[in-house]
Amino acid sequence: MRGAQIDRRDFLKAAGAIYLASLTPAAAETLVRADAVYASGFRAPDGSFGAALLAEDGRIVSRVALPGRAHGLASSAKKVAAFARRPGKFIFIFDRQNLIAPVVVNAPAGRHFYGHGHFSPDGRLLYASENDFDNNRGMIGLYDATDGFRRIGEFPAHGIGTHDMSVSDDGKLLIIANGGIETNPDFGRTKLNLDHMEPSLVLADAATGDLVEKHELPEALRQVSTRHIDLDADGRIWFACQYEGPRRDLPPLIGHFGKGEALTWIDLPPEVTRSLGNYVGAIAVNRRDGLVGVTSPAGGVSVVLDAASGKVKATGILNEAAGIASARHGFATSSYDGRFLDSQETVNWDQHIIRLS
Repeated sequence: MRGAQIDRRDFLKAAGAIYLASLTPAAAETLVRADAVYASGFRAPDGSFGAALLAEDGRIVSRVALPGRAHGLASSAKKVAAFARRPGKFIFIFDRQNLIAPVVVNAPAGRHFYGHGHFSPDGRLLYASENDFDNNRGMIGLYDATDGFRRIGEFPAHGIGTHDMSVSDDGKLLIIANGGIETNPDFGRTKLNLDHMEPSLVLADAATGDLVEKHELPEALRQVSTRHIDLDADGRIWFACQYEGPRRDLPPLIGHFGKGEALTWIDLPPEVTRSLGNYVGAIAVNRRDGLVGVTSPAGGVSVVLDAASGKVKATGILNEAAGIASARHGFATSSYDGRFLDSQETVNWDQHIIRLS
């Protein structure tokens, strides 16, 4: 979704004739005509789970079966990683060209995955957000993509309830959204500390894990859980939140910051904030168009902002809203009930979609 996004021609060049030959004729033709390629997790009508590659018109090009429900995804030039939904225990890594058998990474003892991760810009490392639940601390697991995704270490996330994370374009910084919510797999998905949450946004050294900056939310916003992030063309970090306090409150849910900068919250019109239902489920930046897009499954809406001014450019009804990713013009969106832009599939798309980069 970030950095050097690929179009259909780049994808076909990387995939090659062998990959195209592995597809059904209809899928191959769809891919040839596509201008962009996306990936998302899904639930099939029979209750099984998988991940799919899609053309920008929403048609499925190929799919793989997953051992359970996925949440977020990450991609490198050759691989796509699907992360189990919290408190899941697997990362499923598959080859874009379908030439190499998938790899399943299992969480080590005392850990579970939080549903997100990111490749280093050179594709050699995969970072994954994890929960050290016995010690109630977020961690970032390091996996060697050149050696079967062997776990080679871990860094502290410098917070709790670690959710989304990313890497700066130059590969030097880890960008971490610590939602501040304590959980433990013994209690399923129950949130254990809503009266004393500790949300934060962290910059850490990607080589050492050392803390570079930590932005803790003020006391008045302690129940605003910092969840998802994306970067704009200037390296500014956009973040999106969900609120765990009273429904009648209307706290800010979207903001941005950069290294050495304080957090800046976007002051949305009250009617737009209300429409989000105190829950932003996904965020994406369209660097070329200078736009930021968010979706809210709670409110059933999508909102597009001008990245320079923070002003609302567009709002739309999106029932069962799920993922959002950059498109050639604006954004591609998905829904839990199987819609991707104007296409309708029989699967249920999961929370996030990514544009392969």
